[in-house]
Amino acid sequence: MTNVFGQIKKSKLRISNLTGDFYIYTTYNTYKGNQIPANGMYLVTNDGVVMFDTPWDTTQFQPLLDSIKLKHKKKVALCIATHFHGDRTAGLEYYRQKGIKTYTTILTDELSKKNNNKRAEFLIANDTVFNVGQYSFETYYPGPGHTTDNIIIWFKKEKILYGACLIKSVNDDDLGYLGDANKTEYASTIKNVQKKCQQPKFVIVGHGNWTNIHSLEHTLIMAEQLKKEKQR
Repeated sequence: MTNVFGQIKKSKLRISNLTGDFYIYTTYNTYKGNQIPANGMYLVTNDGVVMFDTPWDTTQFQPLLDSIKLKHKKKVALCIATHFHGDRTAGLEYYRQKGIKTYTTILTDELSKKNNNKRAEFLIANDTVFNVGQYSFETYYPGPGHTTDNIIIWFKKEKILYGACLIKSVNDDDLGYLGDANKTEYASTIKNVQKKCQQPKFVIVGHGNWTNIHSLEHTLIMAEQLKKEKQR
């Protein structure tokens, strides 16, 4: 029993190299009685590390910072959360207190406030290009889908699409939690992502398998099905 418990403890935080200076970190939380993985990403630049979303598991805020410092000898400079749900925003206040610049869109901040979720220090008014060290990326709001405020991050040069919870894994049979979703607009929002982020080499999803670039098309098929069901 001790061994099993040890294994569970060991896998609370998983870090995998995506490509070059890009890393995916995964933490876990319980949803409907099951342990569900949540993926975030970080990028190592000459000017520090950029974190995309925060761990869902609140015990992993500091271990993630420690792991990054140990592995890369750098500190996290800024953190951007992609929508208001706790699996994205839970660590914003903690990281702000650590001197990390935290960002969300204005819409995400309004929804975080309304739902008593953690909020960022800095607000993004429109789609914004960030230049950090030798890297450049854009925050893009494609429209409502998983939530009304979901944004994606697009690395045009590297062709990396960080889609978070708007995009589902190819292993998912449905679009997951739809309590805050826009069921009629979801499909057109995914089409906007496809227009913006053409021929991505990597597509990072919020939960589950992030190694398959067909997750975007798979999400569109499910979103179009959802729209049909809604229209019945």
